[in-house]
Amino acid sequence: SSFADSAMAHKPFRATFIWSSIISTLQSQVEVKRRRHNLKYHNDCFLGSDAVDVILAHLVQNKLFGDMEIPRAKVARVCQALMDYKVFEAVDTKVFGKDKKRSMFEDSSCSLYRQEESVHSSSTPVKSDQSLEDLLGNLNLNAVDSSALNSLPLVQDVWREQTILRLLQLVDLPVLDTLLEEKGRGLQMRNAQSEPNLVCRSNYLDREILKAFGESHADDWLSASIDCLEYLPDQAVVEVSRTLPACPEEMEKCKRLLFNAIVQYYNQNRDPLLTNHYFDIHTGIAELLVNGKSEQALEALQLCLKLLDSQNREEFRRLLCFMAVAADPAELRLEKEIENRMAVKRAFSKAIVKHKSLAKGKVDLLVLFLLDNQKDVFKIPGSLHKLVSDKLSFIQHGQDPDVCTGYTFCQRLSGQEYYGSTRKSTNDELWKLLRTIHENPKISPKEKKRLLGQFYKSHPDTFIQYFGDRISTVYT
Repeated sequence: SSFADSAMAHKPFRATFIWSSIISTLQSQVEVKRRRHNLKYHNDCFLGSDAVDVILAHLVQNKLFGDMEIPRAKVARVCQALMDYKVFEAVDTKVFGKDKKRSMFEDSSCSLYRQEESVHSSSTPVKSDQSLEDLLGNLNLNAVDSSALNSLPLVQDVWREQTILRLLQLVDLPVLDTLLEEKGRGLQMRNAQSEPNLVCRSNYLDREILKAFGESHADDWLSASIDCLEYLPDQAVVEVSRTLPACPEEMEKCKRLLFNAIVQYYNQNRDPLLTNHYFDIHTGIAELLVNGKSEQALEALQLCLKLLDSQNREEFRRLLCFMAVAADPAELRLEKEIENRMAVKRAFSKAIVKHKSLAKGKVDLLVLFLLDNQKDVFKIPGSLHKLVSDKLSFIQHGQDPDVCTGYTFCQRLSGQEYYGSTRKSTNDELWKLLRTIHENPKISPKEKKRLLGQFYKSHPDTFIQYFGDRISTVYT
C-alpha cells in the first residue's frame, strides 16, 4: 500500500500504475470464451461492452481519479488507446465474403476482441511514463487544474456556448450556420491610445477640442453625441470641430450640427451594427415582438448583443445611448412634423438593422424596442451568469463539460434503457395492429382468419398475450 501511495504521489509513476492496473484488471476479469458471430464461432473472445464494464468498475471502485464521475464514453476512449497500442485486437469477421478488421473500438455487445498474447500485466501501452501521463490528459480523465480557468479563450468559449444554447431556447432558427461561425468587422476605435501617432496630427487636437467642449457643459445630449464621434472619420470630426467655436453660446445649433454629422455617417452604405450574420436571430426576435412576447424578446436581444465582438458592441451601445437622449421629447425638436422618437428611428434604422428579407414594419418594431429598452439591452441575463458559472465549475472539477450544457435538447439513455424503450414501443404498435385486425368489422371472417394466422406466425408472444384463454377460439 505504501508503495502504491508513493507511486501515485508522482504523476509519471501514477500514470504507469493506472495503466498497468487497467491492463491487469482487463486480462483477469473480462469474460473470455468461444463466441458466435455471423454464423461463425471465434475462440478466446470478449465483448467490447464487457471491456468497458470491467475497466469502468475498476476505476470507480479503486477511486483512481478520486470521486469525479467518469463517463462511459471516456472509458471507451481508454479502450481505444489500449487497442491502438496492441493490448488487444479486433476479431476478424467476414462480411459478404471479405475480411473486415475494425480499427475503431466499439462499446457494443456485437463487437468481438481478443487479447494479444505478448502483452503482460506489467507492460504498458505506450513507450514512456511521460507519454502515459499525456495520454491520460488527452482523454480528459485528469482533474483540470483551477489555473486553467484563468485562460481567457476558455472562458470566452464558455460564455459564447451558453449564450447560443439559451438563444436556441428562445428563438426559432431555420438553420444553425449563423451561430456556428463568427464574422467580425474588426473596427478599431479611433483614439489616442489605439493610434499613438494621432497625438502629432491636427485631427487629434480637433477630437480633444470636442471632448473639452462636451465636458464644459453638463449636458447628457452633448456628452452622448461626442462619445459617438469616436467612430466617425477624421474629416467629419475636423469639420464639426472647426464649426463649433463660431457658436459657443448657440446650444441648439451645436446639437443640430452634431446630430447631422452622426446621421450622415451612419446613413452611408455600410454594414449594419446588428450584423446580417445573425439575421435569422433578428427575424426570430421580431416575431417575438409581433406576438407580444416582450420579455423573451428582451432576453434574446441581450444574448444576441453578447455575441457581438467587444468593439462593435461598444459602438452600438454609444449610438443607442445617443439615440435615447435625442428621442427625449423635452430635448431639441429634430423635425417639425413628427416627434423626436420617430425622427430618431427613421434616421438610424438602416444603421442598426438592414436586410431585404426583413419587412419594414418588423425593422421599425425592432429598432423602437431597442430604443425604449436602451438601458437594459446591454445587461447580461442572470440566468446566463449561472449557466456559465456552473459550466466553469464542471471544468474546474474535472467533470465532463459536455454533460453540463445548461439545457437538454434530448434525454440521455443508457443502452439498456434504449433497448427497453424501443421494445416497449414495438410491442405497443403490434398490440394496436392486432386489435385493429381482430375488431375491424369491415374485414371478412375469412380474411381476418388469414391475417391473424400470419400475425401468430410472426409474433406468437404478442398474439398469446392479447388473446389469453380465448386463443383456442380464434381458429375455430
